[in-house]
Amino acid sequence: MRESETIEHKKSLAELSEGLVSIAAILNKHGHGELWFGVRNDGTAVGMDVAETTLRKVSHAIAAHIEPRIYPKITTVSIEGKDCIRVGFAGAEAPYYAHGRAYMRVADEDRQLSARELESIILRKNRTHESWDSETITDPKFEPSVTRLRAFVRRAGLKWSSAEAILDNLGLRSGQSFRNATALFFPRKSTLTLRCAVFATDSGPTLLDQHDFTGDLPSLIDEAEKYILRNIHIGMRLEGFRRVDVPEIPQPALREAIINAFCHRDYRDSDEVRVAIFPNRVEVRNPGSLPEGFTVDDLRSKQISRRRNPIVASLLQRIHLIEAWGRGLSLILANAPNARFEQVGPILITTFPRNPRPESAARVTGKGKASADPDTQVGEQVGEQVGEQVASILRRCATQPQSKRVLLEAAGFSNAYLNYKRHLLPLIQDGLLERTLPGKPNSRLQKYQLTGKARALLAARP
Repeated sequence: MRESETIEHKKSLAELSEGLVSIAAILNKHGHGELWFGVRNDGTAVGMDVAETTLRKVSHAIAAHIEPRIYPKITTVSIEGKDCIRVGFAGAEAPYYAHGRAYMRVADEDRQLSARELESIILRKNRTHESWDSETITDPKFEPSVTRLRAFVRRAGLKWSSAEAILDNLGLRSGQSFRNATALFFPRKSTLTLRCAVFATDSGPTLLDQHDFTGDLPSLIDEAEKYILRNIHIGMRLEGFRRVDVPEIPQPALREAIINAFCHRDYRDSDEVRVAIFPNRVEVRNPGSLPEGFTVDDLRSKQISRRRNPIVASLLQRIHLIEAWGRGLSLILANAPNARFEQVGPILITTFPRNPRPESAARVTGKGKASADPDTQVGEQVGEQVGEQVASILRRCATQPQSKRVLLEAAGFSNAYLNYKRHLLPLIQDGLLERTLPGKPNSRLQKYQLTGKARALLAARP
């Protein structure tokens, strides 16, 4: 029975004052613990004379010097024939003070809290009483966008009456003021931001592409999903004669991670939701620590959900993006069992490992040339059919040669080297595109034109 973060030993009541400090420190860290009298630091029982007045003395000291008040269980326990006092205590009203000062348990020591640390505990306590999304907007000039509100009503399958009645029905008004959630879903000019980036290596920091999106919350969920799908490998399978795109990371898992990030983030934090795409993984980064009492292991093993922003969750439920039961984590793990969750400071990261794409694993076309990306699975093996993104690129230069930028934008990609390597170079290797300046691949005047094979594919496409 050694000392720990929840157990403190004192040899006698001569150390009662120090024992009260330990009670406050343990409560502020863990919310429960034990204080023993008549036991050395190493756990050896030395015993003490225990009378009824002794227990009363301990009880009175706790009542007089611990704030907020707690109601401990004080008992006499015999250890190896020696009488000791056990004080069991618990409380959920942190911060707790001993002799007017606040402490925090660190290992088996009690450290006095700084003013900043104490302020953090108080803020965290206040946040549990009222969620950010239910607080009222401080800007007196704020007015919700009726256009966005009407679009939401249509998507939710509600009947339009008036803006005021709809906002009241959605729980977005408090008297004459609007709640913060209103600004997330129905802003006239949004300040909510999503930051996305593609990195050149597994460890960064070289950027291949970066894009910041601003908009209402549902639109940013869509933008995050589209950005990821534009920048990861998209394979395919045939269902009869129809091609079905198959992302290397299951789309339902990606979408749930994005929705969770916006639904459960800490909006008091000025940071934004971020999507980071590396060669070996995709990360969805959510500003906001896990709720108190939750651990990263709980996310995977227990799959327990707690709504940090209940109004945001309710609105997302109305437009069928989440369920009332909160099965987001279950859906992520069911579709992507190798997904990982990690807490790094105030950021919660959901990571999806990507499939390695070694050259030896690249698909070989009918001409024996390797295609580095599954977007371009366009050979004799699939009936000479092409996907819509490839067809968009080919159609764009059907009448005349086009630049790299024009072709990538036609398929919805950014003009970045990574997208050229993934989406144009394989078409050249497959014999669908050819350079107008074959001896000068890096020339600024370089353009791309269709081959005879590509024209035949487009002609045969429905």
